[in-house]
Amino acid sequence: MKRNRLPALVLAAAVVLSTACGARAADDETRIVLSDEKVTVDGRTASTDPESAVYTGAEIVYYHDGTDETYGEGTETEKHSAEEAGAHTVVTITQPGTYRLSGELSRGQIAIDLGSDAKDDPEAVVTLILDGVDVTCTVAPALIFYNVYECDREFVAYDNDENPDYQATPDVDTTAAGANVFIAAGTENNFTGSHVARIYKEGTTKKLHKYDAAFYSKMSMNVDGADETGVLNIVSDNEGLDAELHLTINGGRIYITSQDDGINTNEDFVSVTTINGGWLTVDAGNGAEGDGIDSNGYLVINGGAVWTMANERSGDGGIDADSPIQINGGSVSAFGTRNDAADSASRQPYMELAFASTLPAGSVVELRGADGQVVWGAETLKTCQSITLSGPELALDTPYQLYVDDVLQCWSGNSFGMMGGRGGMGGQRPDGMTRPDGQQPPVTGEGAPQPFDGAGELPQRPDRGERPENFDPSQLPEGFDPTQFGHGGMGGFGGQTAADGSGFTEFTLTETTKSFSGVCDSDASGKTRVSFTVEGAQRVGWNTVLETITAITSSVDIDPALVQVTVTDDPSENCAASCKLSDGLEAVNALLPEDDGDYILTVAAVSGNETYTGATQLSFAVGALPFTDVREGDESYDAVKALYEAGVMEGVGGGRFDPEGTVTRAQAVTVLARLSGAGSAGSDAFSDVEAGSWYSGFVGWAVENGIVEGDGQGHFFPHTAVTGEQMALMLSRLEEGFTDATGFTGELTRAQLARMAAQLLEK
Repeated sequence: MKRNRLPALVLAAAVVLSTACGARAADDETRIVLSDEKVTVDGRTASTDPESAVYTGAEIVYYHDGTDETYGEGTETEKHSAEEAGAHTVVTITQPGTYRLSGELSRGQIAIDLGSDAKDDPEAVVTLILDGVDVTCTVAPALIFYNVYECDREFVAYDNDENPDYQATPDVDTTAAGANVFIAAGTENNFTGSHVARIYKEGTTKKLHKYDAAFYSKMSMNVDGADETGVLNIVSDNEGLDAELHLTINGGRIYITSQDDGINTNEDFVSVTTINGGWLTVDAGNGAEGDGIDSNGYLVINGGAVWTMANERSGDGGIDADSPIQINGGSVSAFGTRNDAADSASRQPYMELAFASTLPAGSVVELRGADGQVVWGAETLKTCQSITLSGPELALDTPYQLYVDDVLQCWSGNSFGMMGGRGGMGGQRPDGMTRPDGQQPPVTGEGAPQPFDGAGELPQRPDRGERPENFDPSQLPEGFDPTQFGHGGMGGFGGQTAADGSGFTEFTLTETTKSFSGVCDSDASGKTRVSFTVEGAQRVGWNTVLETITAITSSVDIDPALVQVTVTDDPSENCAASCKLSDGLEAVNALLPEDDGDYILTVAAVSGNETYTGATQLSFAVGALPFTDVREGDESYDAVKALYEAGVMEGVGGGRFDPEGTVTRAQAVTVLARLSGAGSAGSDAFSDVEAGSWYSGFVGWAVENGIVEGDGQGHFFPHTAVTGEQMALMLSRLEEGFTDATGFTGELTRAQLARMAAQLLEK
């Protein structure tokens, strides 16, 4: 049955495809021909004996109707009747080997189950050759690998508590994986499937079954193809192509249409999705949410041609990963509300574009070189606000210009990250499952990005959080207002210059600059330029903090319905939300995040309006410390933050905490008194404690409560450095039963004091 497919990628040169999983000789294959009337295996009717290498008649795993919350987590739309499930023919493969599939099952499933011990058996390997096969399943995945060999033995040992020191890496090798799919040349193969919501083991809430995608593997999986003429279409009512551990795509032409994520690999901070070759087009998020490619661990693109689209309404991206995203070769075009930021260690240049407002579907976006030739071009098939593109044609230190619908664009913000956010999991099955109609080439222009072999040196960049060691706000340029960011208000610009007052119209990649935000029409559009003022931001040390927006005003009179407010994290990872200014300040303030981190607020004239253009950006922090020398990620950060917020420890002035500074006995008793909530008490016990000094009352309190002693001759030595051992003794006197967990010895630093004192806050 011939099916329409998603838009094909049109590139100027052929993609070099891997054939590492090439088909074996005919006498090594088992041929399975599907039909609704009967299934044949090597020309004979398939057995119904579960001991056979291939058999039919197994019960399909699905989410039963008539169940309650003790059965699992499925919604009403995810439940199915026994009659619907029983109408499916399950073709089960039980032995290792190569199997060539052809034919059609209008209601069926291909299942591979080599037994519960297969995970540890390197011979438990199955290769499926897709040779013109069409399978539809309305209650579960259309294809599922249950039990085959798991090639990542280090993770298996870790999962069995045999390798507690296991560290996930992005360079996993899945060559030996037990689950392999090969797309035969010149064939079209269709898998239209559903999913199985989480089903509990009886009497528990532990997982018994949960299969989120139409094309699914519980073990690491490889997908390959002879050349670009072999096509795999996957259509899903939830996620499209999933592996619970690793997924490697080496070749073939793959089209995915999904209601939720297009591709997902499931193991948090472990899974690796690797694309080495082939043509991959993903139309994801056609339900409530969904990323194009969502790896719960790493995403590594080494080659091939990748085109991804995410949900238009949720904070999802064309590319999304919990661990770094590496772009080392190939061509990449990713569209979303936001895309996760790529890793600066990527070996191929990439460009991240964060538009000031949402681009309408049908917008023609082109990146042009100095000669006016299109280096990369696409028509947005969905609304989007974030685009990530990469290809070997992109070069560092080369000026490009960006056009939308033939209008020159400008940018006002520049950082190592991008606008960002992450949608949740889930998604519901629609009433019907259909394939998209038509073929439209989304990448155009001579010289468009082509696959690349990934060679070259890794670009390095300075630590994004690096700040002057002794930062003083008075050193800022005269007239600088950190709460009012207009054009050029964020990050460093790497020597790029503005063509006019509309912003920076040259998009030049450098080793440290890959991302451009606040992208909107330049003055070349002829529209009236508008800027915005955000009131309510405050300066805290180096940071700008925005807890409540009290007003947003504009430089010209503009309808609030033509103004979009967007909040994203920087770099792009966990947050993206927007609304119209006409929704009111309550809606705008609801966008402000609560989680600690760095964020970007963008206020802009909506894209596509005929009269106005312009964007204003504000970089702000949540949970920020007012110190330039204590950064998130530092070992003492949490302790310093806790003590600062509790009013126990302060800075030393000039926006500094001085974490390596020594602690005096006077400072130590002050911290102890604040920890206990005690007031000051005068004392004349010591001749070297000046009456009325900032610490004298705290010394008196400490003496009265038996926390400190002098030398027996009337001396306290308030300015003498305290040691870790002495501080531990004082803390134990303050809190009965206190046991120091830090073990600090020698002269105590302020950072160490914070970590010691924070132990009492935790009690």
